[in-house]
Amino acid sequence: MTADSVSNVKREILVRHLEAWAPAALHRARRATYVHGYADAGPELAQAALRVFVEQSDLVRGRELTMVALGEEVAGVGAQLAAVQQEAGAAAGLTVHTMPGGTDARLAVALQAVGAGRVPLLAFLDATAAGGPPLPATVAALTAGKPAEAVIVVPAAGFRADDYRAELRAAGFPLVAAVELAVGEEPGEVLVFATQSGKNLESFKDVLWAVDEYAGVRYRDPGDPERHLIDISLNPHPGPLRRELLAHLAEVGEATVTELRTFALTETVYRAADATRVLQALLTAGSVTRRPEHGRLGGDVVIAAAA
Repeated sequence: MTADSVSNVKREILVRHLEAWAPAALHRARRATYVHGYADAGPELAQAALRVFVEQSDLVRGRELTMVALGEEVAGVGAQLAAVQQEAGAAAGLTVHTMPGGTDARLAVALQAVGAGRVPLLAFLDATAAGGPPLPATVAALTAGKPAEAVIVVPAAGFRADDYRAELRAAGFPLVAAVELAVGEEPGEVLVFATQSGKNLESFKDVLWAVDEYAGVRYRDPGDPERHLIDISLNPHPGPLRRELLAHLAEVGEATVTELRTFALTETVYRAADATRVLQALLTAGSVTRRPEHGRLGGDVVIAAAA
């Protein structure tokens, strides 16, 4: 039940994000590419992704949307994806390819083969069954897309959020957020979103908190030293964000509201709007000070920890 619940959360996050990504990508360009890596380890997620596209056949008409599924052995996955297409009917402009040989080994070749360079590209790489995150070269290959972004799921064992953020930024993704899908005190799978667009990161965070609750699954912020479990809610419990903002202020001395909103968006599981609400509460409690002391809490207001 627990494993099924985590899979359900991953599927809903993926589906909701694809429902937002596909229209936006095909509005800005006539072509777009979706990559589903490690597809043979979780074929049901590849099927769910394809269903999003076939259900948007009117959107794809007149455009070109290419889906590429990679894995060690993808013959079975290819048959299942073909069944989804046959069941829904052929959608003009939608092309599906499968490529065996492993995601890390074949991704760059696959992107070149389908002409994914300089078109909107989204990758979903669930590497939990692989025992470790995708290789740096694998993630870097995705930056052929313009713009490019990736949803990456990695095992919790040995995961260090700061190190992985630095690795993804070096690969060409300046904006990175991570959330642990927790089912108890034991570390859970970590879902990482890497993008080149602040707007897309905001959109993904909205998706993250809007998914349905599934039995036993809660979020944990990888940066929260107290490892507080957070119920999935449109108005998440602010405790971890309060601690992380205060710790950040203790480290940097002071920061503008805009800088703290950006910190919340990129370094925590929370949204920028959540940071504004927490800062209001911290000011009311006297935990932080502001400069100037009065007026609207605008982006240029400077916040510091109270003495």
